[in-house]
Amino acid sequence: MKLIILDDYDKASEWAAKYIRNRILHFNPGPGRFFTLGLPTGGTPLGCYKKLIEYFKKGELSFKYVKTFNMDEYCVFHELVKAEISHLDMNTKDYHSFMWNNFFKHIDIRAENAHILDGNAVDLQAECDAFEEKIKAVGGIELFVGGIGPDGHIAFNEPGSSLASRTRVKTLALDTILANARFFDGDLSKVPTMALTVGVATVMDAKEVMILITGAHKAFALYKAIEEGVNHMWTVSAFQQHPQTLFVCDEDATLELRVKTVKYFKGMMQVHNKLVEPLSPMQEKQRITVEMSEKPYSD
Repeated sequence: MKLIILDDYDKASEWAAKYIRNRILHFNPGPGRFFTLGLPTGGTPLGCYKKLIEYFKKGELSFKYVKTFNMDEYCVFHELVKAEISHLDMNTKDYHSFMWNNFFKHIDIRAENAHILDGNAVDLQAECDAFEEKIKAVGGIELFVGGIGPDGHIAFNEPGSSLASRTRVKTLALDTILANARFFDGDLSKVPTMALTVGVATVMDAKEVMILITGAHKAFALYKAIEEGVNHMWTVSAFQQHPQTLFVCDEDATLELRVKTVKYFKGMMQVHNKLVEPLSPMQEKQRITVEMSEKPYSD
């Protein structure tokens, strides 16, 4: 496990984007060899997405041979049935729209390579099972990027979720509904109460996991994630047991950590920053690196 501590949100977002860029370049994707990337939604990854778009527009990175799998999606159709109404204003609120408006339409990813759970599916569990099969069919996820809620949930794996869980239907906790109300004009009645989500074990199966944690309101969750034991009430803590986990945070998110913990990981930044040094596609094709081939770093 590695903890990357940056000064603020913008620097944390940039570091994460550079790391994703380098992982894709090192993988050297092409026809028949796709890089598989797990992606989150929400406010935290937006800065990272903006930087990735910037790298694409500069010609530093292509997503032509990248396949993505998003963590979750709201169950929109079932909200309509529950409310017994014919329309719910979700045109710009669902995660399909979020990803296309904030990321996918600005890069060269092919639509068929961007996989997002269908919250409108008639058989939701069948949709979840099919999503797991799609991940298996591409050989698993190379790098799964995630964010967390203030209660330490990753994707929609709310407190109390099984750490062995797979993609499934999940009822959202009140804290999550309150936190997401900002995306629905602050109107709690508009926030869906059900969602489809990858499971904790689904993310744990990825070859590498990078979790973005920013802001003082997530400081206690970061503390629970790395300084206390694995606990299903704080599902992000499961990633202590993943062999390749990166926690990327800003200073505000470290407020609940021990001073010794912060000093230790800050002392490693000179080494960690080598992971995001710029590499051109041509350089990447010409060199074989040890630290970022199969294992980008090791403990």
